[in-house]
Amino acid sequence: MSNRSLSATSEGIEAAKKVLASKGWTQEYLAGEVGLSSRQSIWKFLSGRPVSRQIFKEICFKLNLDWENIANLPDSLVPVFNSQGNTYSLEVSELVSVMRSHIQETILTQCNALQSSFELTQPPLEKIYTRTSFYLEPSYQRWLEVSDLENSLASVESFRLCRPSSNAVLDSTLLRQKDKLVILGKPGAGKTTFLQHLALQCTQGKYRQDLIPCFIQLRTEWEQGDEELIDFQTYLMSYGKNHGLSHRQIKKLLEEGKFLLLLDALDEVPLQSREMLCKNIQTFSQEFYKNSLIITSRNSAQQFHFRGFTYVEIADLEDNTIKEFVEKWFIATSQNKAEGKKKAQQFLEQLNSPENESIRELAVTPILLNLLCSVFKERVSFPRQRPKLYEAGLDILLQRWDKSRGIERDDFYHDLSLLDKRKLLSKIAAVTFSQGRYFFESREIQEIIEDYLCHCCDFTADTETLWLTSEAVLKSIEIQHGVLVERAKDIYSFSHLTFQEYFTARHIIASGYQSLEHKLTELATKIGDDSWREVILLTISMLPKADVLLLKIKDAIDNFPKENIKLQNYLKLLDEKVEFMNLSYKKSAVRAFYFTLFNHRDFNLALSLEPQFAYQNKLSKEIKLDSTLVRAFIDSLQLVKNPNIKNFLSLCLSLEIEQKFQLTGAILEDFSQLKSQLPDAEQGKDYILNWWKIQGKKWVDNFRIFLMRHRKICYDWELNQQEKDLWNCFYDGNVFLVKCLKGDGNISPKVKTEIESSLLLPKTI
Repeated sequence: MSNRSLSATSEGIEAAKKVLASKGWTQEYLAGEVGLSSRQSIWKFLSGRPVSRQIFKEICFKLNLDWENIANLPDSLVPVFNSQGNTYSLEVSELVSVMRSHIQETILTQCNALQSSFELTQPPLEKIYTRTSFYLEPSYQRWLEVSDLENSLASVESFRLCRPSSNAVLDSTLLRQKDKLVILGKPGAGKTTFLQHLALQCTQGKYRQDLIPCFIQLRTEWEQGDEELIDFQTYLMSYGKNHGLSHRQIKKLLEEGKFLLLLDALDEVPLQSREMLCKNIQTFSQEFYKNSLIITSRNSAQQFHFRGFTYVEIADLEDNTIKEFVEKWFIATSQNKAEGKKKAQQFLEQLNSPENESIRELAVTPILLNLLCSVFKERVSFPRQRPKLYEAGLDILLQRWDKSRGIERDDFYHDLSLLDKRKLLSKIAAVTFSQGRYFFESREIQEIIEDYLCHCCDFTADTETLWLTSEAVLKSIEIQHGVLVERAKDIYSFSHLTFQEYFTARHIIASGYQSLEHKLTELATKIGDDSWREVILLTISMLPKADVLLLKIKDAIDNFPKENIKLQNYLKLLDEKVEFMNLSYKKSAVRAFYFTLFNHRDFNLALSLEPQFAYQNKLSKEIKLDSTLVRAFIDSLQLVKNPNIKNFLSLCLSLEIEQKFQLTGAILEDFSQLKSQLPDAEQGKDYILNWWKIQGKKWVDNFRIFLMRHRKICYDWELNQQEKDLWNCFYDGNVFLVKCLKGDGNISPKVKTEIESSLLLPKTI
């Protein structure tokens, strides 16, 4: 073909015929528009024969067609336009370089801002991006039973991070192995962020310098196309044209597999269009199989199976990744690096403290970790009222996350009010939590949903429709909010135990005035169950006035001694001792100190009631004496079990207290008599050890009698294991009660004083 003539491709001919048909033009009419005396050149054009370059261009102009895109150019001629409008030819590798240089600004604009428009501090993505890990086996592919998941938990606390990371791989490892991926994850897990980061890395030459990245937000393109399905070949043709390449050139690049297509948020395309869109993606990936494709979607929204793709799921953030993100985030949002590092350290210290365990759980999800950083930034502390923090996190997941991205759902669940959604989640949480269930089968949740729809939403339908609706609602909760997640095939849990606890507390408070007191009485009886303590704390924080619940908890704890006469008697002796001592400290704090002085020496309760117990020099002489004697008594018990000369000498030194504490009268006489029974240190090691083996127990028994007679301590209650557990539960309950009093609940000073002053007293019958 002469360089002065051109012919149309088969695709170009088809496009021209469509235009003629739509306009109602004949070949003769087109010839007249072009200025030709006959239709011969038009006939040649439409039959794929060469015509002069000028006529070819004029025909295309009249038909509103791009002549470059439909011209049958030789493969060797791949023109690129320079700034003067002239053309020059390049090899495919050079075309890739040209295209990459042209799209850098576009990719930077598209991808260096985090996808969020609600009021959170949002640094540039590349300043805070941290490595992403993936589970190679998505949750919905795991065929497990509820018992399998429950048995995998070492404790209730381990549920807060129930997916192990041992089977997760880093993004760099995954991308080296796979070039066609479907990435699944719950809302806010970092799917979009990962694609944005990958696009930026590609344009910067840090990942696949031989590819041209193309980041496509599927919902946005679907909307801009007047809700028509996206034709990816046509899209890329337009993409290339906007950056200086012709359709012919783009077709060549596609055939050579030079594109990295990053298709974001498949779940955001309405359901009625999603299936056909998936088929379009599948067709494109098969026709242009050499290209790399990565698709993201929320977990349960992905029903279509793409052949040839590997499915993975974004893993929760691990400790090291959280630390890395926090440091980058605070440095990026602070005035200088030193200030940022200091705030990051303060954040991590508070996040990892035991009292913030439930907050720490939220940090495994990127969007909620971003929220925690934003909340912490100004006050350099987490809110005292934790429900407000949880409410902010749930507000993002339940409402603002979709709203900020302009997503409108079109299902039955979408039509439910926000209040109904919260009530439904509260009911699911309350029913499952009260049964001690952290994992539950889909049918169990659907039954709860059915009940709620019938009794609270006046939903009237036949049984089959009701069941299908409940199934759709369950899937919508997972897809839209990620508050419920599929841990294995048809087995669900709340995404965070914190949310299950929060919604359970919310259900109690929203139960109505008539049933509220009954609910609070029932909740108070859970005081001995550690798994309910976070629910109790949240309920106290959320109640308009928490006096009634605190008094009920106090009453439930005080009923423990009824179950054991030994404990009741011990509390009576303890009260008598404290009253006799007549110290200046709070009596409840002194009782707390002596309650554990001999048992396990846990002074947390005493310290929380009376901070002076933390300072040895501020303790009274009476308390110091008892502490010294108890330590000596414990040493003597150990000597009986395991005689050795070092411990014996230590005991002798600890018993040198007559002058230090100015013992007088009967106590001095009995104490001196007790010490005189011990072997002399000069009698030699063998004699001393043998003495302890033969006479040690008798001496220890006499020591105990001395302590009980003169100091009213170290009684031997001969507790069995069940009784020990009861005593510990009683003490732990009082520790927790004080924690409740010092929390952020609305408690009247009168009730607070009444409860504190009556701690560890015997139950009045």
